[in-house]
This record gives sequence, structure tokens and C-alpha cells, in this order.
Amino acid sequence: MSPVFVGRETELADLAEAFGQARKGRATTVLLGGEAGVGKSRLLGCFAERASADGAHVLNGGCVELSTEGLAYAPFTAVIRQLVREHGAEEIASLLPEGGGRDLARLLPEFGEPSGDTESETARARLFEQILTLLERLAERRPVILLIEDVHWADNSSRDLIAFLSRNLRTAPVLMVLTYRSDELHRQHPLRPVLTELGRLDDVVRMDLPRLTRVEVAAQMAGILGTTPEFVQVDRVFQRSEGIPLFVEALMECGGDCTFPESLHDLIIGSVERLPEETQRVLRIAAAGGIRVGHALLAAVSGLSDVDLDDALRTAIAANVLQVADGNAYVFRHALIREAVHDDLLPGEYVRLHARFAEEIGRDRTLVPHGRAAIEIAHHWYAARDDLWALISAWEAAGKAARSFAYNEMMQLLERVLTLWSKVPDAAGRIGVDHTTVLEHAAEAASACGEADRGTKFVMAALNELDERAEPARVADLLVRRSQFKLSKRKPGVLDDLRYAERLVPGPGLERAQVLSKLGLYLTLSGELAEGTSLTEEALRIAREHGKGPLEAELLLNLALSDSIAGRLGASIELNETAQAIGELGGGIILRALANNVDALNNMGRSAEAIELALEGERLAKKYGRYRVEGTFLANNRAEALEALGRFDEAVDLVEQTLGMDPSLRTRHHLRRVRGDVAAARGEAEVLRSVLDEVGAFGVAPEEFMQELTGNARLLVGLHMLDGQPLAALEVAERVSREAQITSKPMLGWQVLAQLGGVCEAVEPLAPERAAALRAHVESAAGAVTVDSPVAEAYRLGVARDHDAAAAAWERLGRPFPRARSLLRAARAAAGAGDRDGAADRVRTAHPIAVSLLAEPLVTELEVLARRIGISLGDRPGGGESVLTPRELEVLRLVALGRSNREVAAELFISAKTVSVHVSNILGKLGVSTRGEAAAAAHRLTLIG
Repeated sequence: MSPVFVGRETELADLAEAFGQARKGRATTVLLGGEAGVGKSRLLGCFAERASADGAHVLNGGCVELSTEGLAYAPFTAVIRQLVREHGAEEIASLLPEGGGRDLARLLPEFGEPSGDTESETARARLFEQILTLLERLAERRPVILLIEDVHWADNSSRDLIAFLSRNLRTAPVLMVLTYRSDELHRQHPLRPVLTELGRLDDVVRMDLPRLTRVEVAAQMAGILGTTPEFVQVDRVFQRSEGIPLFVEALMECGGDCTFPESLHDLIIGSVERLPEETQRVLRIAAAGGIRVGHALLAAVSGLSDVDLDDALRTAIAANVLQVADGNAYVFRHALIREAVHDDLLPGEYVRLHARFAEEIGRDRTLVPHGRAAIEIAHHWYAARDDLWALISAWEAAGKAARSFAYNEMMQLLERVLTLWSKVPDAAGRIGVDHTTVLEHAAEAASACGEADRGTKFVMAALNELDERAEPARVADLLVRRSQFKLSKRKPGVLDDLRYAERLVPGPGLERAQVLSKLGLYLTLSGELAEGTSLTEEALRIAREHGKGPLEAELLLNLALSDSIAGRLGASIELNETAQAIGELGGGIILRALANNVDALNNMGRSAEAIELALEGERLAKKYGRYRVEGTFLANNRAEALEALGRFDEAVDLVEQTLGMDPSLRTRHHLRRVRGDVAAARGEAEVLRSVLDEVGAFGVAPEEFMQELTGNARLLVGLHMLDGQPLAALEVAERVSREAQITSKPMLGWQVLAQLGGVCEAVEPLAPERAAALRAHVESAAGAVTVDSPVAEAYRLGVARDHDAAAAAWERLGRPFPRARSLLRAARAAAGAGDRDGAADRVRTAHPIAVSLLAEPLVTELEVLARRIGISLGDRPGGGESVLTPRELEVLRLVALGRSNREVAAELFISAKTVSVHVSNILGKLGVSTRGEAAAAAHRLTLIG
């Protein structure tokens, strides 16, 4: 290896710049690609040394080739192990929320017994949040640099965690640098979509490490030789190595009289073949063990005495083929060397060596780092082509992966078990379960990691093996799982599966309660309130008879949802609080109860209280390590309350921030609909179109749940009205009036009826008969919908066309947008009745409200009406403070100080993309074209201090 670090000053400067950005409180991720051997590790080593001297806390995690076979979280386990060495497990655990260390115990034993929570849907998300919190807390002490090398080998769980951290570190002074071999990313490589996704984020920087130039190769050669090389020699080495540093070193090792190898493989292996035979044999053994192998394990597999082994290793280390690593282990200087040696193994030698590694690790599992024995054994037996032990070890490793919440890896290993099953006589006897059980576990793993299509295949295969007469409960459980897969993919047949499952378990046992829990909830959300409630109550009686507290709490929450839908909001809140008390030991129940009550409070018109309760719930979600699941749902409910109060900018910022937490698909769609509501109010047609496209509103498959169906319809109507297509809006309204069970949920019902009434007014001149028919349907439905809250009453008044009373009701509720809209309709009615003064008063009241909300469509309608009745509203406050929202004023203040979009984003804790949107709006409102002109206008108009 050259003692001189050659070139790379540009790349070092780029890394230093990224670190400088992170130190300012803007977490940054660098994706560093390059060919194998081009010097990625050397570059990182040099950068890490400089950064460490500058006060950074450098954490090192590397992926290993074994990760592709199921070794989960390898780079993060290495990082946590480093932290334990540096600070001790107790101190690291103290940085986490209460009990958080027990989640890390699934990766390292130093943290004690793992938590008892094995709820697959939330456990992995909680582990992710604990690692996020750990990095944030460490960064409070000093800036953190997280180096993860060779992510082309990363397991699925590590890739997901990397993406999660990149999206959510945000303001922490953390720089994450990921290296990968760019020449290995074939079109189907699983890293490619991850890199594409990360590349879209604001604070992700992509770097490609180029080959060395001829001048740099000459400098590298001079460093190795200790003298200036001859031009001819430089030319030959540069041409043959093509500027790849590892190949330059290998060519220099050939010596002056060496004939240049014919291939790069020969070039790399040549440095090994020049070593003594015994050293080569040890290297072949080590290569079968992986890029890193412990001394004790190598001694056990080789069978050499300590003296003989030391002699062989000393020669390899002196030749810089192997290097001594931490933990009494050896590591190949470069993965390419290990790969070349391993590829050169003879077939029989390959099988024997992998079998020996499996045997020795099986005999003494302390020969490998904690947590790796099961997957190491599975890897080696599979490589040794021993079907029996490959099956047994894969089954064991799958169980280990499940306990670490590594469900992708669990599924991968179970697929191996299923593949090997027919090759192993009495496979069921060997692992203690039948083939169907393996399929059931695989389906569970697929569900936990969101692989609905693969999960469905496992379920179908399991159902084909079962007789429902002999094992009805087992079949019912599979049918419920299949229904959930269908639901996640928006495929038909969900209700059919659930009803079939219910018929299979008629007795009053827990199996029936579990099925009824899903069936009752589905029916409730679909608008079949009476039957859904009845089945949920039956399940609740069974759960209480069997003393199943967690199931009882879950069912109480389902009943609370039924009460909310039926308009019994007070009863809903009481049930949520009862469930919360029962589930006091389970964070998920508490958070779901809080989320339900946030929704209920907002529906009751107590939106400010709803926001405070949501914030309390979000704090608890972070404490419990469950923000990614329940916390994001609470944030969605908070965004809905903010939108209701006309705090549109805050709602948009919260939606964007929460989407970055990678919420569940359903929560994501709810968040996007909140953004769609703001877009509809402000006339942002393209934003609204993108929302509708993402939530599938343009598709042919109808939504099965009323909330989604009516929400999509509401936004579709808004889009058609923005596009100037009222008849298209009428078609949507007519379809909703036919399909949606409007009377089943008062709040949604009144909201839909109010919008349908607005469509009637808009289309009456174009299609009077259709408008009259729709109006008749609205009035008929209104007679059947109950009034359960002040919000519902405000909507009812609008449906009854008592727009003045509606506007007064909205004013009392502090909801400016529907108030201004009601005033517009009242003004139209007054104008139609010849009351010009009354119309003018209403327009003049509504206009500044609409302007302050940036509700351009509503502003335009008010101004059109003002011109029609011959009144002046005065000039719009162009350039004045009232035309800019509070958030835009904050952005303008920082722009006037010369801040870039990225710097503004860092100070306001929003994304650079959001800043860009704000800046565009500011330029338009101030009537200027540059940031400098905006700053001048801000000072001229005294918009900033």
C-alpha cells in the first residue's frame, strides 16, 4: 500500500463541506459510489481521521457479503458494539426513552433481556426509532459521522433503516456516508431503488469517486517505490491498471521483472500465489470464512498449531494481503482479494471448507460475534450443499431473524426452508413443524415487511394444504391474513374472506373473537355500522370471558370508533379512555385511544384542544418509540385540526414533515388528503391532481371505506371546479349520492351534503334538472342524518341554505375558510333577492378572510360578485403584510438577510423544497422577480424589522 494518500482533494473537500452543513444542524447523507478497488475505504479513512481530529464522533459500520443471505442490521450492530466499547451499555441505554435499551438487546446482549413486545407491525418501527433517537442524542454532545461501507451488500432491513435515518435525522448534526460499488449495481440490484429514493431528498449528496489520472498514478507509484518512477513504467502501469489504485499496488508488487498478468483476476491473485504454500492454504480457509475471520475460528477450522498458524499468518500480513482487526481477528485488505481467493477454490475444497466452518461454529458459537452464529451456520451449510443441515440451520436462523424484527431476512430464510423441503426426508420431523406451519410463518413475515403479493402466495399455498373440516380455526386465521393482504393492495374479496372465516369459527372461543375483531372493524369502516358494532360487542364479551386484556382494549377502541361514526362523540371519548386504562402497559393502545379522541375533539369543534392532545400523544409516541406508526397517525389528526382552523401553512409543513417519517400507506394517504384540502382551497390544481393520483382517486376500483370514498370525492369535485368543469364535478357528486352511505356517519355525512349542495348551486344554470334532482336527494338525506356536534350543526345550516347562520356558526368555531365561503353564498342569495347593501356587507367581510388564507378561488368568486353588484373592495393589499402569511414573512426576513434556501430551511425546520415554494409565492405577491428585489420591497414596505 502506498504510504502517500494521492489525489482526492476535491472529494475530501466535498465531504468536509457536507460535514460542515451537518454541523450547522442540517443532517446530511453522502452516497459515495465507485468501482471496486478505486479507493473508497482509503478516502473515508483519511476523511474520518481529519474529522475526528476536528471533534467529530466517528462511528464505523460496514456491510458484509453474508448480509445478502439474512444477516440483519450488520452495520448498525457494529456501530452499537463500538458505542458499548466506548461508553458502556448502561450509558448508551440512558440516552434512549425508558425501556429503549431492551429493544437494542435484540442486537447486542449487553443491554439485557429483549422487550417482550413482539407485535410485528410496530416492533421493527420502534427499533428504527430507538436508533434514530440514539444518533440524535449522541449528536447533542458532539457532531456525529456515521460511516457505512459496502451498502451493495446490505440486507433489506439495513437498507430500510438507512432510508429511514436519511429522511428523519433532519436537524441533528449528523453526517451519514454510504459507500457502494457502482460497477455491481445491475438493473435488478435491490440497492438501486433505495439510491433513487434517497437521491430525491434535499439533504442527500451523490458523489462518484473517479479513477486516478496518469499524474496521480505516478505519484502513487513514487510513494510505493520511494523514488520517482520512469515514464515508461508509469505508462505501462497506468494503461494496465486503468487508474484503479488497488490494481496499481498489485502491479507494483510484481516487481520490475514481473510479466504483467493477462487478467485483473490474475493480477489480484498473483499477490497471493507468490506466498508460501502453507500461507496460501490458510488464506483459502480464511476466504471461505468471509472477509473477516476470528483467530480462534481460523485455528479451529485449519487444525494448525498456534505456531504454524502464526507463521502462515505473519507472512500474509507482511505481504499486506491480510490485516489485523479488532477483536482478535483478521480481515482481507480488500474484498476483491478475498473474492479472488474464494473463487479459486476447487469444488471439493469449497464444500469441505464451508462444512468445516459450519461444524466448528456449531460446536462453539462464541467463535463468531454475538448474534451471528445462526446465520453463519446457515450460510456455511447451504454453501456446503448439505441439504439436511442447510434446512435445519435456515429454520433456526429464521427464528433468530424474527426476534431481531428482521422480517425481510426471516422471509428469505423461510423461502430457503421451503425450497429444500422436498430434498430432505422427514423434513417436518427434523425441525419440529409441518410444511404448512413454515408457510404460515412466511406469510406472517411477509405481512410484517409489507410484501403483500408474496404473503398472498404463502397463504394460498397453506390453504391448499389444509382441510377446513379438520382445522377450521387454522384456515380462518389464514383467511383473515389474506383479507388484510387484499385490503393493503385494494383488491376485491376482503369481506368475502372475513365472512368465510367467521363461519368457520362459530364457537365462543378466542379464535372467533380474533376474526370478529377484523370483520367488525371492516364493516364499521365500510358504513355497515349496526352489524359491525354487534359483531364487535360479541367479540368483546368473548375477550372478557377469557381475560384477554389487550384484545378487550382493542375491541373497546373499535367500539369507540363506532360511536364516533354514529355521532355519539361523548360516548366515544369515554370508551377510548376506558381502553386507555386497560392498555396502560401497552403504548399502542394508549396512542390509538389518544388519536381517536383527537379526531373526536376536532369533530366536536374543539380543534385547539385536539391540537394540544395530539401534541401530547406525539410526545408519548416518541417516548414509547412508536412515532413511525401511531405518532404519524396522531400527526395526521393534528394536521386535520390545523387545516380546519385555517392554519394552512402549519398544516402543510406538518404534512410534509410527517410524510418523511415513512408512515403506513393508509396514514400517508390521509396526510396527502389534508394537503389536497389546502390545495383545493388555494387553487393549487397541480398539487391537488398529484394528491388524487397518489391516493388512487382516478382509478376504477372504488374505495371500500366511507372516509376514503368521500374524501376522494370531495377532492375530485374540488379539482373539477378548479379546472372549470362543473359538469364533471356534478357527475362525481351524483355518483357519491348513489354510492356513499351518507347517513351512516353524521360528520362525514354533513360534510358531503354541504359540498353536494354547493355543486347544486354551481351547476344549476348549466343543468337545472340534474341539479334539482341532486338537491332533492340532498334534502332527503339531510332529514336522516343526526346533528351530533356544533360542527355538524354548522354544516347542516349550510345544507339548509341558511348561510348567514352557518357563517355565524363557523365564526364561533374559529374556522375562517368555511365562514368566508358561507358569507359568499349568503351574499349571492342577498344579491339575488335585490339586497345590494346586504350582499356588499357580506362580501366585504369575507374578502379579507379569503385573502389572508391565500384562498385564490374564493377571492376570485368574491371579487366577481363585487363587480356584479357594483361595489369596490379597494385594491388588494399587494405588497403589504396582510397578503403574506406568517410563514412567508419568516422566510422573507431570512431571504432579506441573504440566506440561501437550504439555510432558511435549516433555521425554520422545513425542507428546502418548501422554502422554494414559499419564495416563489413571495415573489409573485410582491410583484418582483428576484430575491434581491424581494428584500428591497420588504424594507420599503416595512414588512421586516
